[in-house]
Amino acid sequence: MYGTLLQVPVIGMEFERFAVLLIASLAGGAFGAALGALPSFVFTGFVVFLGEGIAILQREIGSSLDVAGAGDIATGVTGTIGFGAVTGPHIAFAGGVAATAYAGRKYPEMEPDDWDYHFGKNILYAFGTKPDILAVGAIFGVVGMLITRVMGGLGFPTDNIALSVVATAFLARIVFGYPIVGKVGGSSLLDMSPFEREEKRVAADGGTETSRLATEPWLPHQYKWSGVTAIGLVGGLLGGFIWLRTGSIFMGYAISAMSLLFLNLGVEKIPVTHHITLLGAVGAVIAMPAIGSEPAALLAAGAFGAISGLVGELSQRVFYSHSGTHVDPPAMAIAAFMFVLGLLYLAGLLPNAGYLAL
Repeated sequence: MYGTLLQVPVIGMEFERFAVLLIASLAGGAFGAALGALPSFVFTGFVVFLGEGIAILQREIGSSLDVAGAGDIATGVTGTIGFGAVTGPHIAFAGGVAATAYAGRKYPEMEPDDWDYHFGKNILYAFGTKPDILAVGAIFGVVGMLITRVMGGLGFPTDNIALSVVATAFLARIVFGYPIVGKVGGSSLLDMSPFEREEKRVAADGGTETSRLATEPWLPHQYKWSGVTAIGLVGGLLGGFIWLRTGSIFMGYAISAMSLLFLNLGVEKIPVTHHITLLGAVGAVIAMPAIGSEPAALLAAGAFGAISGLVGELSQRVFYSHSGTHVDPPAMAIAAFMFVLGLLYLAGLLPNAGYLAL
């Protein structure tokens, strides 16, 4: 009897926490639509950078100063805000991506004159205060939160924030009438040569759709296999080095995300590397206990970064370049790579699974 009575307030507290998270996720998804998907993700980088910086300082000087609650502050900034309802990619970025897909169908007249792809891919665009677009972002923010929590609760062995970003992007394609893969403009899904020749898309009536390219690579300056491998090695090494010196897996990710501010402002050829620096750090985390050598751990980090970059490129060639909305190649790379690592850890073949709690 007493056990039953004691459970009632616990259940009530859990429901209240979930209700708060639900309401905040509505606002977070709308926030992502208002700012635009990419600008909201830049904020993810700044907030995670702050949280990880606090955590590093707490580890270095917190114990000597006997600062109570410093660890809780760091966890709250990174987890609750950076990867939570305010700027979490599965909520804010996902809401922005879905809002862009919706606007690509509903408001094609909004498309900027200098945008060469389908408007549904313009994740740089901020939609301000338009109520229906904010509502789409809000709904998808909640969906993203629910997918993340459900898959995490089931113990699905991957980065479920990244998985949710991918799932909500595909869901937006289905809901707003876009093809999952799209019409292939070249000889195969992986063929980017129509873009290089500036070929235009064939319209439904057999004519030429002059407003769109036949193939639209995710990043016109970052799609060649050699270049992706090179930046993958560089970013992976840096992500691994940051972890070795600070103990933060996510600091490199945060720096990469913050660098996208310059891409959003129109600086040409800024590389996108958060999936690379993150997996580089993971490579070092996995290699260090197994090998015990920092130089070897750094080499593993570089290899992991290159692999993640290549997985992202493969993902964009299959799922991004032929349809009309944004499906995030870095999120696909993180979700796929971490899933493989999670399975290998569960099979007893790796000493750890990076930042996954399995």
